[in-house]
Amino acid sequence: MTDYKPTETSMSVKELVTHILFSFYQFTLTDKEGNPEVFKKKLEETETSLDELTTSYTEKTKKLFESFTDEELDREIDLTNIFGQKVFAEQLLQFAIDHEIHHKGNLFVYVREIGHTDLPLYVKLR
Repeated sequence: MTDYKPTETSMSVKELVTHILFSFYQFTLTDKEGNPEVFKKKLEETETSLDELTTSYTEKTKKLFESFTDEELDREIDLTNIFGQKVFAEQLLQFAIDHEIHHKGNLFVYVREIGHTDLPLYVKLR
């Protein structure tokens, strides 16, 4: 099922999940380092299991989140070459959240098209 894609030009389930995980991490790492070049790096992962990738990148991203200082969140990062503007680190984290929400919506459509219709609307975080 990880190879499923709704159209020929769509990402597969695996590509979409990997994109969600990698891009959120990249947004967060760019914020942490204050360096727009980090955003351009291609992330490589040797794991092929989506469960292992999810666990790995969720933990990496959580550690970054926990390490932010107020000063890091308040600094401006020049993302003109990527997004056409400078943004504050806190704004970039909001972009990451919005980006993930968008793609998780895509993923819910995929999962429903595969035949899973009993999906949770909310997930308990703790």
